[in-house]
Amino acid sequence: MGNDAEPIYLTEEGARQLREELDELVNVKRPELADRLREARSMGDLAENADYHDAKEQQAFLEGRVQQIEHTLRNATIVPDDRQSDTIHVGSRVTLVEEGVEDEPENYFIVGAAEANPAEGRISNESPMGKALMGRRAGDVITVEAPAGTLRFKIKAVE
Repeated sequence: MGNDAEPIYLTEEGARQLREELDELVNVKRPELADRLREARSMGDLAENADYHDAKEQQAFLEGRVQQIEHTLRNATIVPDDRQSDTIHVGSRVTLVEEGVEDEPENYFIVGAAEANPAEGRISNESPMGKALMGRRAGDVITVEAPAGTLRFKIKAVE
């Protein structure tokens, strides 16, 4: 988690979701785990106490996630969700059609890598598709290298 050369971009929505997750981890999950650890320790021999070892593992994971979220929030550039522009940037909603498949438009929300989720149409500005879209406008045609080969898309709309 050192100094990343790449900037971290978050939409306002993504930053809000991370703050909510951090609050849940620190104020709910951390105290629950502390109680589990106290209870497991009170059972005596820790060498063969599976609940104690499980709780310690979960605690390590939780603390790692807390550090990761804190690092992301501390170093992120927050991009307003409603920033209007005719060029594509982090925070843009884009409608594309693949050449040859014009009757099936695809909608994407361009986000930073920290909140990308392609299954929900949230693609990273660092992904091949995201890189090809950055700075482009409605009407432009982009080329994306994909495992299935080279794909061409026409940008129909930018919000």
